Amino acid sequence: MKPLFVLIVVFVVSNLSTLLLKGTVDYFLSGKIALAVMLLFTSLGHLLYTKGMMLMLPEFIPFKKEVIYITGLLEVLAAIGLFVPQVSRITGILLFVFFLLILPTNILANLKHLNYETATFDGPGPNYLWFRIPFQILLIAWTYYFVIR
Repeated sequence: MKPLFVLIVVFVVSNLSTLLLKGTVDYFLSGKIALAVMLLFTSLGHLLYTKGMMLMLPEFIPFKKEVIYITGLLEVLAAIGLFVPQVSRITGILLFVFFLLILPTNILANLKHLNYETATFDGPGPNYLWFRIPFQILLIAWTYYFVIR
């Protein structure tokens, strides 16, 4: 829920800022800024909640801690790459794929009732998927609309 809040609030603030600074709303810039800030926000989770995020990964994945740190770093690099014209579109495509690939880990975590912040199994469970799956679809659509297209 927190990443959605960050995405929407930053989008609104960015639109208001571009309106004040440029005299017009720049939806595409605001969409990229919101996505970048959300990615930076979620990358922090990789450092703050490493143990819980490791529990999200399927058993067959080795080097879980390293995978969590690397994906956090990739989120930071993607946030930067959104604003580099030469790599912005490919960054968007890779984010699109990334959001698709992490969906199964989010589903698995919720089915296990994982609370990744506390690394315990007392989380909201499958009911949270009614939020998580639409949010993941929103991220994919957001990336397509504001970055790829």
